[in-house]
This record gives sequence, structure tokens and C-alpha cells, in this order.
Amino acid sequence: MNRENWLTDCIKRLRPDFEKAGRPLPEKIRASCSWPSKSGLAKKRRRIGEAWSSANSADSSCEVFISPVLKDPLHVAATLVHELVHCAVGVEAKHQGPFPKVARALGLEGKMTETVAGESLRARLQEVTDVIGPYPHAELTHSNAPKKQNCRLLKVVCTGDECGCVIRITRKWLDEVGPPACGCGSEMQEEASDEGDE
Repeated sequence: MNRENWLTDCIKRLRPDFEKAGRPLPEKIRASCSWPSKSGLAKKRRRIGEAWSSANSADSSCEVFISPVLKDPLHVAATLVHELVHCAVGVEAKHQGPFPKVARALGLEGKMTETVAGESLRARLQEVTDVIGPYPHAELTHSNAPKKQNCRLLKVVCTGDECGCVIRITRKWLDEVGPPACGCGSEMQEEASDEGDE
């Protein structure tokens, strides 16, 4: 089983829940593990799921995307339920109109833009995921650490006694053009590096 099969099986098993909530799911729904169209790696307000209207699909299917940062089956299933509510009520409703009513009827709680599974929905999703099995996915992580500088700048200092001027310059510039003249009239030179010294 792959991720798409797992998500499709989950949708199939959740269809009766949507019928009970008074909003049957559209027949044509595709679900994938994929990055949302925006904010998939945002530090704040990261998007973990996304639903696209059938009007955007060439074969009139609702398209649902679950972020690859999710790995826990219950979290994936709860996110899927949230996105399926969008499919059931129409993506254009966003999180207003019928969305909150259907979401709460299914057991989603909290702020409607960031719902979580309530106790009853967690129990239902546990039943579903126990039958389907583990979510066949390994969490995809992304570091938001600053990128390493590719161009190392060298420290060039003024040789004058009183000045103390310091600038940074590339090796290429230093080798091809030479060190610049300091504004005080003294010469500037590359500061000795301690790298490689024992």
C-alpha cells in the first residue's frame, strides 16, 4: 500500500460519516501526500493540508493534498477530514458558512482554520486507521536554518597605528586587484588566519 491508497481507503471508510452529518462527499476525490501550494514550510501558520475545488480539475475531481511533514496516522486522518469538509461544502465557503457546522458535526474542534480531532472523532479515526494499517510514509523534514555562506569574506585591516579600520573582501578581489587603500592613507593588509595552526 502506498500513501495515496491509504488516503483513498480512509476517504472510502469516512463517506458514511459525511452522509450522517448531512453533507455527502462528492464521488470524485483524489488525495495525495504533497506540499500545499503555499506556506508548506512557513515557521508560523504552516499549511498542513489543502483542498482544491472540482472546478480546478480537468476531470472535475476534488483534489486533496496532505503535507509530507505529517506522519502520525491520526493526525493525517484528522487533517484529511478537515480537507474533506471543504470538498463536501464547497472550497469557496472557506472556513465560514456551512463549514463550521459540518466540521463540528464530524467531531472537529478548535479554531476552524486549525481544527483538531475531538475525542469522538479521534476514537472514530483510530477505528479506521486500525483497519487500514500504518500510514506508509516517513516524515519529511526541512531545516529553516540560515544557508551557509558560499563566498568566504576575508578580513583586511589598516596597518596604521591609530586607525583600526577593518573591511571584508573576497579572495578573488584581493588576489586580482589587491588590498584597498585606507582612508587614513595607510596601507591595508589581510589579517593572518589562525586556521590550520596547532
